[in-house]
Amino acid sequence: MPFGRSILLAAARSQTLNDFALRSKFVKRATRTFMPGEHADDALEAGVAIAASGRGLIFTQLGEAITSAKAAGAVRDHYLRMYDRIRTMGLPAHISVKLTQLGLDLSPMECLRNLVVLAAKAEETGSALWLDMEDSKYVDRTLELYVALKKNYDSTGIALQAYLHRTPEDLSRLMPVKPVIRLVKGAYDEPKAVAFEKKRDTDRAYYALASQMLEGGPTGTCSPVFGTHDLALIARIVEQARASGVGKDKYQIHMLYGIRDSAQRRLVAEGHIVKTLVSYGAAWYRWYMRRLAERPANVLFVVKSLFG
Repeated sequence: MPFGRSILLAAARSQTLNDFALRSKFVKRATRTFMPGEHADDALEAGVAIAASGRGLIFTQLGEAITSAKAAGAVRDHYLRMYDRIRTMGLPAHISVKLTQLGLDLSPMECLRNLVVLAAKAEETGSALWLDMEDSKYVDRTLELYVALKKNYDSTGIALQAYLHRTPEDLSRLMPVKPVIRLVKGAYDEPKAVAFEKKRDTDRAYYALASQMLEGGPTGTCSPVFGTHDLALIARIVEQARASGVGKDKYQIHMLYGIRDSAQRRLVAEGHIVKTLVSYGAAWYRWYMRRLAERPANVLFVVKSLFG
């Protein structure tokens, strides 16, 4: 693993650094590069401007590893209110959740009950629900819950991580349920037996998976979404889609708030469906360090934003 990435991921695991960062006004300022604020109001306000540029939205409240059923229920209820606010404001927005926010570590069945409530609310409000993928120990349980949800809530989507060795098999396993898949590279600190260490290997795997997903686009056997800020990789995928006769309406491109904003706007102008993922919440530290670790050059970008 590259040295810069390993340092940032190690920092993400540090409880001491987490506690310091959450108290530091200076560090909080740095997070504004990748999130508009800690509150839902901040995210919704940013969403209005993003929607005006022709982009869709995905909102997610940061946090993971909930340790009580009461806390998981509070997260569920928060998202139920968010769906209502999205509808009231007329925003083209979906919600993305981490399953450990909804009680996966406590009880898979309780987590499923929470997911069913959210998926039903998503359909009622004309929105959709996305399941984020967490580290590798959660993959099997996440896939099982997704397949269960997909039987009754067809618009529900799931993220797959290209850097995991197992993902080609997971993609094939999901194809019979006509999945909605957001393919990402992966941001967790995984052992080399589980995930690719080198960027070029992850990139190669991503393109192969993307090509397989595109094959299912025209027939509806897969709804492909490409979640990456790698513009060279996006260009290759777009060319592959064009050469295969896959229209721009058959796939989407998702990027994070604050990253490659001009590229997001350009892709919209070129006729692509682009959605921006807007994160908010007080539990931002570990998520933020993983964002930096995805591309350590972002550290310089953050420093410039603070002092430039």
